[in-house]
Amino acid sequence: MLPDIKGTCPFVEDSFSRFPSQSNMYGLCQAGEQELLAATLKGKVVCFRYQDLQKKIRPVAREIQFTYIPVDAEIVSIDAFNKSAPKRGLVVGITFIKDSGDKATPFLNIYCDYEPGSEFNLESIAQSCLNLELQFTPFQLYHTEVHCGDGSCETVFLLSGHDQRIHLYKENASLHQFEEQPVERLFPELQELQSNVLWLNVLSIDQNRRLTAFGCQNGSVGLSLVNQKGPEILQNWRVQHDSPISTVLLFPLKQQHQSTDTNRSQKETFNLLVTSAIEMAVVYRDVEQYGLSRQLCLAESDRCDAVLCALVVDLDFDGQHELLLGTYGQDLLCYKFHQPTGAFEDRLQLLWRRSFKSPLLSLIYLDLDGDGLRELAVLTLKGLHVLQHSLKTTADLVLHRLSTLVSRLPISSKDQSIKSQDCEEESISISNEQRTAET
Repeated sequence: MLPDIKGTCPFVEDSFSRFPSQSNMYGLCQAGEQELLAATLKGKVVCFRYQDLQKKIRPVAREIQFTYIPVDAEIVSIDAFNKSAPKRGLVVGITFIKDSGDKATPFLNIYCDYEPGSEFNLESIAQSCLNLELQFTPFQLYHTEVHCGDGSCETVFLLSGHDQRIHLYKENASLHQFEEQPVERLFPELQELQSNVLWLNVLSIDQNRRLTAFGCQNGSVGLSLVNQKGPEILQNWRVQHDSPISTVLLFPLKQQHQSTDTNRSQKETFNLLVTSAIEMAVVYRDVEQYGLSRQLCLAESDRCDAVLCALVVDLDFDGQHELLLGTYGQDLLCYKFHQPTGAFEDRLQLLWRRSFKSPLLSLIYLDLDGDGLRELAVLTLKGLHVLQHSLKTTADLVLHRLSTLVSRLPISSKDQSIKSQDCEEESISISNEQRTAET
């Protein structure tokens, strides 16, 4: 067991939706601005959102009937994205395994409606299916935006499999459907893999370059810096861990940088969070400059069983990211970067933990109810928890920051003249009172 943590979790639970069967670490995705899709192993897909019911905003979880998913199918992974502009429409991908008795057959279904007015209607999208039989067992289904040769952008699906390959699915605009294309055309860094990829993450760091990270079943972690215009691999890094990798997550971070002997400035660095089945979670710092050589461990992250999911977000609204880890040991752990006095290197401090009644599988941070504050969606083995920020704590923080901003506002010349005039009038009044007293 972890020792007691002084910090308290800033969230309160708003709702819990129990599912008819369990999900897995690939079973939750965001669909549009304010909806979540959660897939269960028994072929069910549940849509979660908030609705205005009887003049109150209430959470609603309902099953969506996606076509061409047999009742005896086991869903492996689900993902969704909005098409890159100027295209319109929501695209949903679902991988599942159909048990035909003699053998189990894997499929990838891609749902997308091209009828004007129905591009974002989930019920219509669920009826427009492209059914693809797979020759491999699917794992993570992931989407990312790529830069095309003509300067435009397009969002594609990347699917990892037990064949030690990453499969690319891209929309054919003329045929109005998605089709598999050779992954090396757009992602040369995802060729010649030595093990099954369990988790993949891509981050564009500017108009021309991206970072691609993947974690494998044999414990290896790969990282590549790629020029997207080629595409051309600029640099590759590899490191070996001792257990299967559950999550890799690239994220930017503002870091104190000593520019001169006395002055410090902030520069943005790109970092890689890696979690695994047995070992302590680690962050590789400033990977663009140092690759996978600077390692920072998350203390006690190996004491709650395997870490299955992770998230990097700003939870306390101070402009700096916190790291969330969800564990099979039913704990949610929150870490924060801090810089000890007199030190130049950041440290990761365990701020708080929160316990659940079943293992944590996936985390998403989004504004579900449209109030401007994001909610934390936590997928567990038994269902979906939705946690909200404490409104009192948030209101106190807003008032404190407004007060701080007002105190820093410069006094205008008009305000200064009025203040000077008031002071002069006050001094004249005091002088008159003194003279009257003397008389």
